[in-house]
This record gives sequence, C-alpha cells and structure tokens, in this order.
Amino acid sequence: MKKILITNDDGIFAEGICTLAKTFSAAGYEVLAVAPDRERSASGHSMTMDRPLQINKVDGAALGGDFAAYSCDGTPTDCVIMGVEVLNFVPDLLLSGINCGPNLGDDFTYSGTVCAALEGLIYGYPSIALSLLCGSRSEEKHFATAADAGLKIAEWLKKHPMEPDVMYNVNVPNLPAKEIAGVRVTKKGTRRYHDKITVVKTPFGGEAYWVGGSIHDELRRETDVWAVAHGYISITPAHLEVTAFDAYEAAKRTPMESEIFGALTKKK
Repeated sequence: MKKILITNDDGIFAEGICTLAKTFSAAGYEVLAVAPDRERSASGHSMTMDRPLQINKVDGAALGGDFAAYSCDGTPTDCVIMGVEVLNFVPDLLLSGINCGPNLGDDFTYSGTVCAALEGLIYGYPSIALSLLCGSRSEEKHFATAADAGLKIAEWLKKHPMEPDVMYNVNVPNLPAKEIAGVRVTKKGTRRYHDKITVVKTPFGGEAYWVGGSIHDELRRETDVWAVAHGYISITPAHLEVTAFDAYEAAKRTPMESEIFGALTKKK
C-alpha cells in the first residue's frame, strides 16, 4: 500500500488536508491530493453533471509538502472522479479529510467528506473518511493527532485488509495524542438536529431561512457519538448496501407484488 489519493470537502488549501498529505508523504507514500477549490461542506454525494469541470495544478510546496496536488471546481465526489479518470491515479487507499468538524451518526449522509470515501468505495478502493472534532473557531486544532491516527490505520490495513465494499468513518477527538483515551470500533450512532430552521429578515423586508439547529446525540454505548464523547477515536465500518433485508423478506412473504400490480392494471 503505497499510493494514496487524498481529498476533502474543506478545500485544497485547508489545514486538514495539508497536514494529512504531508504526514503520508513524509512516511514515504506517493500522495496525490485532489480537492475542491473552495469549501464544499455538507455537499453529500452530489456529482456535477450540468457543466464541465476544471482541474488546476497546485504547487505542493505551497501546501507545505512535497506531493502532487490539484484543485477542482466541483464537489468532493467530483474530485475523486477527476483523480481516477482524468489524472489516471490508481490508489491503494483513498483518504478523505481531515475534516474540520465531526461526521458522526446521521451526519454520515450529509457529509461531503464521507461521501467522497463512498465514491472511492464505488471504484473498489479501500477508503477512509477522517474527521477531527474541532470547529472553525477552536483555539487549537489537533490535526496532527488525526493525521497520525490515519497513518496508523493505514499501516494496520497492510496486514489486516478491509473487507470488500467496506469503508471506515473515523472521528478523532480534538486532543493531543497523549490525551486520547483509546480507539473504539463503533456502530453509527444517532445524531438529530432540533430547531433546524432559523428565520432571518432580508434587507427588503422578506424572510430567508438558515438551516442548522442544535445537536442532540443519543449516547448509546459502542456508537460513534458515545466513543468520541468519552475521548476515544471512533472507527465505524460502513458500506453502501442499504437494503432493509428483514423488511424485504417480510414483503416477499405477502401478496404485495401481485396485489399492487393487479390494482395498477385493473380496468376502471
């Protein structure tokens, strides 16, 4: 495992991706960073299909390291596609991050960071989404802790490869490495947003709507939200299979198919 494709949703010049790329490059990996030319947080798994995309080479030295880097005027998912299809880079591992902020529980579906890793999974590459539990206004951001955690996970995977069609969603407390409580393999927890809409007045007397809200986590043991709340690095194995198999089997035991089709084709 020597070739690493790195992307994010915070932009090519974000501290997180620079730290991650420098860490892996310094450890002897061949690194290609392809990331949005601006912040694209909460872009989910969106892919640009209504206009052409452009990529531009970025001086790796300007990012603080010796590695190849490109910016893309699309989404994180687009960046993965550009790296593979346009730059012809075949990675041994895809890393998405380090995100400035957590990607826990139900945020999984919103996250451009996580969904870039899912795109790597679609291509068949082992993929990791890596997030640091900091905020944009945090006095200290311990990206080095998260980068080192990513490196240690990559080294572990050399001897213990991921199962096919599985990615890891990794969340790291915003702490120095010596203060991390440990590492936990976790399940996706439950994170809900209350009061999602804040109404604001426009200069012309109308109303606009700010989406956000206050976070409420269910701190059930062995979940990602519980782990990071207790100072642990959370590693959540995830996959793209979303079929509810129990509901599938239950529905197949009923006349659902024939009755709906019969009702659909019944002459009125």
